[in-house]
Amino acid sequence: MRLVSLLVLAMLSLASLPVLAQPPSGEPQRVRLRMQTAFNPGLSVLGEGATHFVDAVKAASNGALMLKIVEAGGRVPSADLLDAVVGGELDAAFTWPGHAAAKLSALNLFASVPFGPSVEEYVAWMVDGGGDALHRELYERLGVHAMMCGIMGPEAGGWFRSEISSVADLKGLRVRFSGLAGEVLQRFGAEIVSVSSIEVYHKLLQGKIDGAEFSMPSVDRALGLEKLGMLYYFPGWHQPASLIDFYMRKDKWEALSREQRAQIEMACQSTVLYTMARAPAEQAKALAYFRKQGISLRFWAPSTLESFRETAVDVMREHAEKDADFRRVWEHMRQYLDGPRAWQRLSRP
Repeated sequence: MRLVSLLVLAMLSLASLPVLAQPPSGEPQRVRLRMQTAFNPGLSVLGEGATHFVDAVKAASNGALMLKIVEAGGRVPSADLLDAVVGGELDAAFTWPGHAAAKLSALNLFASVPFGPSVEEYVAWMVDGGGDALHRELYERLGVHAMMCGIMGPEAGGWFRSEISSVADLKGLRVRFSGLAGEVLQRFGAEIVSVSSIEVYHKLLQGKIDGAEFSMPSVDRALGLEKLGMLYYFPGWHQPASLIDFYMRKDKWEALSREQRAQIEMACQSTVLYTMARAPAEQAKALAYFRKQGISLRFWAPSTLESFRETAVDVMREHAEKDADFRRVWEHMRQYLDGPRAWQRLSRP
């Protein structure tokens, strides 16, 4: 009886591995993976990045390794992608690290750091500074093999129904902000409301929230947020940049051949470059469109930004004091960035 049970378990385990198509003799084994993205393929930069990644994998493998895109929310909500990959409902995910930060707080440092690294600084730290090893280690504890597979540029500072002249104006407002930045705004009396991407427009339209940050201007345009006629604030102090992650369950990753793993890694590197290059011009186009629509672009007052900065330092310090992983990653990032930033101050006119 015990032998039968073990055989059943083994068969179930094998059934959850990626689909391997049997090729003709002499051809590489074909693999098909189901990958849900947090960003629909038509979405500027982010969705385009998912498509670029899938195309790059296909090209690198000469079609032997294929990823089928499952659109955002197609199988599970984006917030549940990690559980779906670990549970075998999906083979892979292309997503934002902030969704997994609910399970491991230190992942916030790869997702949305108030007054944190720029796009260039994030990539340098990940590729040259050892950030990738910390990133991979944290995700492995959650049962997946992960890697940077894109980069988000600076977000806008958010859409608000009324003018924010000082932090005092935030008191009592219901706003959609996430992660560490949400904690910052809470300290000024704002109520943080969890709103999914598909609900942002309607919640603002219905007056159920008073403000919201969502993404880069080109993505905000895709949601039609300019149609609401709200005030659009800059800069996006809450998220100067963020990683885009690709991950697979660890045993499924290891079931791939060495060549297939290398093809995915190279495709991710290509997608990091693509998203870096694509984003700036896309934001310029979106802002030009917003101006034509009469959208009022506003800028945080220097005193407001300084209050955000000081409070963000407090929030980060408190997380570091109670979470050893958060402290380790945060200190590692800051120590690495001291060098490049010193060089930037000297090298830039």
